[in-house]
Amino acid sequence: HCDSPLVSALPQSAFTSSSELSSSHGPGFAKLNRRDGNSTPSVNIHCSCIRSNHTHVTLVFSLFKAFSGNSNADSVVMYKLQQPVIAQYIRILPLHWNPNGRIGLRLEAYGCQYRLVNFTVDKNTQQFQLLESWSHSEINEISFGGTSAAGLQKSHSRRNFHGCLENVLYNDISVIERAEEQQVFITVSGNVSFTCTEAIDVPMTFASPGSFLALPWVSGGESASVALQFRTWNRAGLLMTFDLQHNAGTLWLYLSEARARLQIHKTGRIVTDITAGASLNDGQWHSLELAVRRGRLAVTLDKTDSSTASTSFPVVPDSQLFLGGCPDTEDCSGCRNPFSVFQGCMRLIRTNGALVDLIRVQQMLFGNFSDLQMDMCGIVDRCSPSRCEHGGRCSQSWSTFHCNCSATGYSGATCHSSIYEASCEAYKHKGNTSGFYYIDMDGSGPIKPQLIYCNMSDKAWMVIQHNNMELTKLKASSGIDQHLAHFNYSANAEQIQAIITQAEYCEQELSYHCKNVQPKTRDHQIWDGAPFSWWVGRSGEAHMYWGGAVPGSQQCACGLQENCVHPEHFCNCDADSKEWSNDSGLLSHKEHLPVRALAVGDINRSGSEAAYRVGPLQCYGDNNFWNAAYFNKETSYLHFPTFHGELSADISFLFKTSSSSGVFLENLGIKDFIRIELSSPTRVLFSFDVGNGPLEVKVETPATLNDERWHHVRAERNVKEASLYVDHHPGVVQKAPADGHIHLQLNSQLFVDVSAFFKPGTSVTYTFKEPYKLNRNVSAQSSSIYSDLTLRAENVSLSFRTSQAPALLLYISSYYREFLAVLLDRNGHLDIKYKLQHNRDAEVFRASGRNLANGQLHRVSVQRLTETLSIQVDQHAKEYFNLTSDTEFNAIKSIVLGKVIESGEVDPEIARLNALGFTGCLSVVQFNSISPLKAALLYPDTSPVIVTGPLSESSCGSSLPTNPYAAETTHSLTGNAIKTDTHFLHWFSYRVQQSGS
Repeated sequence: HCDSPLVSALPQSAFTSSSELSSSHGPGFAKLNRRDGNSTPSVNIHCSCIRSNHTHVTLVFSLFKAFSGNSNADSVVMYKLQQPVIAQYIRILPLHWNPNGRIGLRLEAYGCQYRLVNFTVDKNTQQFQLLESWSHSEINEISFGGTSAAGLQKSHSRRNFHGCLENVLYNDISVIERAEEQQVFITVSGNVSFTCTEAIDVPMTFASPGSFLALPWVSGGESASVALQFRTWNRAGLLMTFDLQHNAGTLWLYLSEARARLQIHKTGRIVTDITAGASLNDGQWHSLELAVRRGRLAVTLDKTDSSTASTSFPVVPDSQLFLGGCPDTEDCSGCRNPFSVFQGCMRLIRTNGALVDLIRVQQMLFGNFSDLQMDMCGIVDRCSPSRCEHGGRCSQSWSTFHCNCSATGYSGATCHSSIYEASCEAYKHKGNTSGFYYIDMDGSGPIKPQLIYCNMSDKAWMVIQHNNMELTKLKASSGIDQHLAHFNYSANAEQIQAIITQAEYCEQELSYHCKNVQPKTRDHQIWDGAPFSWWVGRSGEAHMYWGGAVPGSQQCACGLQENCVHPEHFCNCDADSKEWSNDSGLLSHKEHLPVRALAVGDINRSGSEAAYRVGPLQCYGDNNFWNAAYFNKETSYLHFPTFHGELSADISFLFKTSSSSGVFLENLGIKDFIRIELSSPTRVLFSFDVGNGPLEVKVETPATLNDERWHHVRAERNVKEASLYVDHHPGVVQKAPADGHIHLQLNSQLFVDVSAFFKPGTSVTYTFKEPYKLNRNVSAQSSSIYSDLTLRAENVSLSFRTSQAPALLLYISSYYREFLAVLLDRNGHLDIKYKLQHNRDAEVFRASGRNLANGQLHRVSVQRLTETLSIQVDQHAKEYFNLTSDTEFNAIKSIVLGKVIESGEVDPEIARLNALGFTGCLSVVQFNSISPLKAALLYPDTSPVIVTGPLSESSCGSSLPTNPYAAETTHSLTGNAIKTDTHFLHWFSYRVQQSGS
């Protein structure tokens, strides 16, 4: 959106030409719409758009492209370059011109000054814009490592750089090589060498509350010194402490509010208290020195900031010096840390000027320590790159980071969620009246909120104003035959485009009044000349139709309605009337709005007058707000692209249903997944896995949610936490692991769950890859999931409807003849059968005796964590059991729904049930993060699934009474459409935002 005029503001000296006709026809007169002089100029400009007028000219640009000029004396031709060009000069080379006249040129270039700078540290890039007054030509000297000029040095608070630099390049020139070669244009000042000898130091990390280092102290009289370097993110923490000789008290040197503070405590009193330094929690190395000599005590930070105090007693350690903390043991009663523990790194520790050998400390040959990470600094920069979105300011401590979202318009742990509504429609729905409101069109997306007026009349109108909404009158002026007006709106181009795209309808009033205008100025029945007036829309194209007319008509409203004052014209203002006429109306073609510029021509004749008014852009309706979907038959489906929310994502929707449970939406990856479901009539569950294991957030409501009323669900997941809100009930927030995986990686489509009907010969087998140690010929390019993991926990859930008993519902086998089976016995009772040890019989766990083979829909949840097993059927209470065999489920081979079709030894009872097959309905089948039924129905070509026998997608998973054999009348799934649990989700109104989309 770089479209500012650049030529008109240049002085005449900015234009040059290879020749000129006379002093009044030189390059300084090359600006568009100047009536004096002609020229062929060269212009200093960043050009994205060229206009020329006055004489036919063909332009050659640096892109080696020719531009045709105008074909008469005064019309303007615009060209928009496909890609902006960055340049300091533009040279125009005329190729052809009108043989009946002299060569001449006027132009305007549109773009912006080249001010954008990318600043990259490691992989973190920031962009900023230089001041308008700055120019590349103003660079006279570049200094690396510091500045030598006294005036410049005084203007900076930082000292010159101390350390090593390498690979210093300026415009691909190696500065260090040129300096080493002593080239004349490079000056080296100060102590600079062309070798980099890094100091050998042994850092150590204080990572836990129990970390400390104890060093023995050898007395050296009444003087003492301790020096070290430290780095931390914490604002508080103990740096060192020791008891004074002769029971004179205890010295504490610690960080407080990111400053170093020294106190001496004696018999419950603070006898000395000094502070030094500032902002010591910036993660950088800081030097600290404590020196005592002749009754004076000094604390010096970074060799420059020092604080002193006088003492009347010797300040010398008694026997030991503690760094970072104190040992929590009974025999060290004198060391009780009243301050925060230090979490950070230390190195280069000196006592009385002697460097402490930390290698000997590590070998337990000198001093004592606890819970230190030696020979490494384990500090982690959690703000680079910053995970705070939308300009939130990142700060951090040792274990986490915090985002300050003030003045950003966003909230949440990472400033992800907008605090504003997305449209006037949404504000009106909340009961707000007319007024100015901040509108955030894309919620958590990159478009910034904008203050917009909402006119809450019969509709919620969004009114976007601009800089010239009053009636503007034009009178004849000698030498000026065209008036060009630009309109700057209160919202930027990106915001306006989002508003128009999201709106149901937009309009903008365009009024044009005229008096004594030259005939045929805008008469489109005459094709021997271009019109003198037009308007420019959003994309920069000129349009010749006017308010009330349709695109492409090149008419006014009266021309289309055949009621112009003079029927032979298409516009009232084409009639050259000596009375005031007008052509006014509404522009409503969304792709052309808003009006960016207006050109009014032929205003130089005596007596000619014109006036125009461009009203505000007005839009109503929100396509993202009113977007409910109704599922009333088996073929209904919702189809979403893959959910992209690696680091942060939010999902919100409205729903109403009569079902007691079901999945709202789900997206799967190889191992990662994200899911929102109604797990009971009073519980909404938000679960996901980014590699740290499944994480669940659930909200319990006091009233049921399957009451056929609208309910609002909002879920957000970011690198710090996950949250879930339902209606106005208290939300639930679950913290993410501090140092776990953070990227959510999905590869399937986002969809609502499916149901399928099974016949006795139907089998769905989801196969895992054989472990490497069992199959050494496996292809390295296979996309199947390997099974060489050992499970100590399972989470199995499914819904079913059947009248068959006994029946095998689910069978999970292992390459080591271990298995898990979910089955109904001959009385319809639910049994869970585990065999996790091949040399022992399987263990059977039975839920409370209820006949589940009654043709009704039932939901089963089975969860195991090591030896503890829980079973829940429908809404009944969970029942708990204990396994007595092994607790590891090794090398899973397959998940089978329906008939088991595999070779090898099978448990006798499983074999008997398997001979019967399964007749009925299965839905919402889940084993940990895998949905085998969805894989079979939606991704049969890309998933490791084998389907044998007839399998039909069905509405049999509905909680409403239905025929369990209803699948006979349904269709099989084709293509990649997404089918819903038909009666579960009666209405679903959604707004999905993924990483700001």
